[in-house]
Amino acid sequence: MLYSIIIPLYNRPQEIKELLETLTLQTYKHFEVLVIEDGSVNDAADIVNSFADKLDIKYFVKENAGQGFARNYAFERASGDYFIIFDSDILVPEDYLQIVNNALTNNWLDAYGGPDAAHPSFTPTQKAISYAMTSPFTTGGIRGNKKGIGQFHPRSFNMGISRKVWEKVGGFIITRLGEDIEYSIRIHASGFKIGLIPDAKVYHKRRATFFQFYKQLHFFGRARINVYKFFPKGLKAVHFFPAIFTLGLLFTIISNLLNWPIAILCNIILAIFILLIFFHAWWKNKSVKIAFLSIIASVIQLTAYGLGFMQDFWKRVIINRS
Repeated sequence: MLYSIIIPLYNRPQEIKELLETLTLQTYKHFEVLVIEDGSVNDAADIVNSFADKLDIKYFVKENAGQGFARNYAFERASGDYFIIFDSDILVPEDYLQIVNNALTNNWLDAYGGPDAAHPSFTPTQKAISYAMTSPFTTGGIRGNKKGIGQFHPRSFNMGISRKVWEKVGGFIITRLGEDIEYSIRIHASGFKIGLIPDAKVYHKRRATFFQFYKQLHFFGRARINVYKFFPKGLKAVHFFPAIFTLGLLFTIISNLLNWPIAILCNIILAIFILLIFFHAWWKNKSVKIAFLSIIASVIQLTAYGLGFMQDFWKRVIINRS
C-alpha cells in the first residue's frame, strides 16, 4: 500500500529538515511526501529540494489559509491509498510506517491516530511539556489512550485517513481552532471505522518555552468551543475540567490572601495534586528537574486551556457573539 505523508508548513524550515531526516530512515519504503508551504515568509524550498534524491517528495507553495486547508490542497494532489498527516514539529521513529502498515493489514481502520512522546534529545522543558500533554492528571491523559473518554478522535500531529474517507467525507471544513476534532467527528458520523494504533507514536517537540506553550494551550481551549459550535453534543463534562481547575486555583489564592478558614482545605487539595504530578513525572522521566518543570507545565496546560475555554464559552455560547 502506498502512503502519502502530508506536512503543512509555515515558517519552520529547520523543523521540516529534522522531520524529513527521520523519514529517510523508515524501514517501510512505499510512501511519498507532500510538503505544503502555506504562505511562509521564511520558506523551506532549498531544504526540501535537498531531499529529492533521498525521498519521493513533492513541494507546493500556496497562499496562507491555515493548516486545515493546506492539508486539503495536499489531498487533491496525493497519489497514495492512505493519507498520513503530520505536524512539522515531530520526529518519526524508523519503524513507524511498518507498524502502521502491519496494524492496518491485521485490523483495518479507515482512519487512525497515534500517541506522542518525548524524544531523548528534547530539552528538559520540552520533556516537561510532553509530560503535561500526556499525563493522566491533566486533559492530556484522554488523548492517545485506549482508556480515553468517549469516541476516539485522532489529532492532526499524527493522523491517517484512507483515500475512501477523503472521497466520501471530503476534507477539512475549518482550517484551525479544532479542525482535526471536527473532521474526526464527521468521519465517525459517516460510518467509518476509527481507532488508535498504540505503537504508532511520534516524538512531538511542541513548544520550546513555557510562554509559547501557554499561547498554544489557550488556543486549544478556544478550539474546543469552536468544535462545540459545529457539534454541541461533542462537549463533555471532562472538557470543563481545566476551567474548574483554573477557578479553583484562583479561589485558593484569594482564600489565602483573605485568610479564609477554607484556605487550609484548598491548600491540602492543591498540594496533593502537585505531589501526584511530581512523583508521577519523576517516575516517567527519571529526573527530579523534569519532575519540577512538569508541575509548572501541567499548571500552565490546565490554566491556559481553561482560560481559553472560558473566554470563548462566554463570548460564543453565553452572549452568542460570532
